[in-house]
Amino acid sequence: MDDDAMDGLTVRDCQRCPALVDSRSRIVNGVGPDDADLVFLGEAPGANEDERGEPFVGRSGSVLDDALRDVGLARSDVRITNCVRCRPPENRDPSKAELSNCRGYLERELALVEPDLVVTLGKVPSEHLLDRSVAVTKEAGDVVDVRLGERSQRVLVCVHPAATLYDRSQKDTFFDTIAQAADLSGLADSSDGQSSLGDF
Repeated sequence: MDDDAMDGLTVRDCQRCPALVDSRSRIVNGVGPDDADLVFLGEAPGANEDERGEPFVGRSGSVLDDALRDVGLARSDVRITNCVRCRPPENRDPSKAELSNCRGYLERELALVEPDLVVTLGKVPSEHLLDRSVAVTKEAGDVVDVRLGERSQRVLVCVHPAATLYDRSQKDTFFDTIAQAADLSGLADSSDGQSSLGDF
């Protein structure tokens, strides 16, 4: 295990998955506070993420941003990361071996951040953390406690933001689940006050 590849929350170099090493232009690490109460987990970087070095910056990222804004949050209030940190060729789903190779990095990231809640965005991250088949559209909004390494983690199943782009009926489900995530993590309360300048 090349544990020295990870410095704190950042993977500096990794050669575990030859296909991903060939496909990526960079390793895409998680972004956001290192003590975030709320973490959003996707499957892997796409072309936009690989280019910019940040998770969820394409069209799906815009949907996530809108949903966060609806509950009074910004990207800077939460942490966003992926199961796999390198772009799979032609944006295919990461393989089981690739997910397994990156699992230690994810578990270490979550252990260091210690979030109150992890929101799995879509089928791949939901099945990866829950270790079973997940019918995401039916289970969206379900909260499950899972064992990650040495700790128990509360996980909220959510549809992928891209689902709202292809199936408009998923928009309410997605936005409702993000609102639920803000409530469960306690962030909804902290965003109500907006600015305290009005108190003076």
